[in-house]
Amino acid sequence: MNLSGELFFLAVAALAGLLMAVQGSMNSVVSRAIGVSGATFIVHLTATLVMAAVIFSGAGRTAWEKYDSVPWYDYLGGVIGVLITYAVVMSIPKLGAAVATTAIIVGQVLTACLLDHFGFFGLEKAPFTWMRFFGLVLLSIGAKLILN
Repeated sequence: MNLSGELFFLAVAALAGLLMAVQGSMNSVVSRAIGVSGATFIVHLTATLVMAAVIFSGAGRTAWEKYDSVPWYDYLGGVIGVLITYAVVMSIPKLGAAVATTAIIVGQVLTACLLDHFGFFGLEKAPFTWMRFFGLVLLSIGAKLILN
């Protein structure tokens, strides 16, 4: 991947992180008003409505005819999405956005390293090296500093 392409996708990933922190904070406001389950429902209902509008407007390419080429368990990503939203909505009001997001990121990076190492879900294998381990240690130290 060329540098400009890599920088673009790093910026997209950083934007996703920014939006995740904002979304979690907004969802916690809804949660305080209507409860965690209600907030989780509203989040996924509005997401469904937005994506239905995108798909049915023709703006989003969807190959429905290939739905059966995906293993059934990969469709459980939606269930995991509900669990993630529920956990975020539940943790941010108790921990604050910075602490909750830091814990999420540490767990996310550790899991991503393991997924890469074993090549799960068709990912290209990337070994869990001492350098990656050291990076996780530094990330955890940084997380601890943010938590204090």
